[in-house]
Amino acid sequence: MSPAGHLSVGGCDLVELAAEFGTPLVIYDEGLLRANITAYRNAFAAEPGETEVVYASKAYWGRALLRLIEAEGLSIDVASGGELYVAVEAGFPPERIYMHGNNKDAGELTEMLDVGVGTVILDSHEEIGLLSRLASERGMRQRVLVRVTPGVRGDTHEYISTGQVDSKFGFPLADGQAATAIAAAREAPGLEFIGLHAHIGSQLLDLSRLASAAAVMADLAAEVGGEDIAVMNMGGGLGVAYTREHIVPPIAEYAATIVGAVRREWERVGLPAPRVLVEPGRSIVGRAGLHLYTVGAVKRIPDVRTYVSVDGGMSDLLRPMLYGAEYEVIVANRAAENGGEEVRVVGKHCESGDVLAASVKLPQPIAGDLLALPASGAYGISMASNYNGQLRPPVVFVDGGEARLVARREHYSELVAREL
Repeated sequence: MSPAGHLSVGGCDLVELAAEFGTPLVIYDEGLLRANITAYRNAFAAEPGETEVVYASKAYWGRALLRLIEAEGLSIDVASGGELYVAVEAGFPPERIYMHGNNKDAGELTEMLDVGVGTVILDSHEEIGLLSRLASERGMRQRVLVRVTPGVRGDTHEYISTGQVDSKFGFPLADGQAATAIAAAREAPGLEFIGLHAHIGSQLLDLSRLASAAAVMADLAAEVGGEDIAVMNMGGGLGVAYTREHIVPPIAEYAATIVGAVRREWERVGLPAPRVLVEPGRSIVGRAGLHLYTVGAVKRIPDVRTYVSVDGGMSDLLRPMLYGAEYEVIVANRAAENGGEEVRVVGKHCESGDVLAASVKLPQPIAGDLLALPASGAYGISMASNYNGQLRPPVVFVDGGEARLVARREHYSELVAREL
């Protein structure tokens, strides 16, 4: 908190940031970003055997962040040609890039081969054939992992659970589909099969199911004669505390759980322990970022509810509308005040579902107040749109009392820049 009683982040007063950059505004604490990256790097380095931390750029792929990630020595995964472009433009060495996607097209695979992406995660039989042909035509051998849906569902919302049998991602174990895909990847010209990938879901607060997934993957490795499986990528998914009720395991516990489970299960089936990879995204950027809004209309409907409308909403923070994500709300210009009136914080878009916080207590909100939504640094600005002609907000990095603009606010002219 600042001396004026305002909420502060990275030594910067949020009221002053709003005056300088306007709202809506997305703010990242650069010091916390670095601390989270360091915690991951140190936690996995402390575990026995080879490990690698791969940042899941879909959580937030701003160029300033990717440059920081690269400088800190992490690898990166991308899930589209656009994310690949930004990673390369930010200076990521191609050999440290992993390419994801359940429906990579020929254009994206060509772009990936042209820049020399290190590893591709195969997600369908069609992709195996297409990538094999494209790589062979170039006289290349592309390193690949086969993504498997292990039949283990993460303890999370159904929209971000990916490891269950009914999933658009990866090859299921049923009917030997995963084993067939592994055989195809091994035999395909132009491909070099090096290992497996599994991801059971995002915003995980219970680590026990990761051990279950490791056991399933070890059984599969033994079934297919997995002496050549040098890599086991266990995906990402560690959650963050969006509200006070969320209890999040420490990163060190997450590392020990995953590495320990993989090594234990591979030993159980009599195979040499593979290099263990993880793909954190949310747990690196989530709590390091926040959204800042200005209150406009306050509508009090007697015996119903009070609506507090802000100058952004679903165009810059879609998660509450997409799958009921919850955030806490702080009146940034009166940060010392607590409790008060139960309200619903809503955006300015033409949708009744444009709700940022369904029920929170705020100290008598009035027009002009600044509302901060902490822990909104993941899947916020990366999902932003121009719905209702709304301009995507600027992004500011703060550290040691200094603020730097890393992405400016859009202009109205950019809304029609692509029109013919």
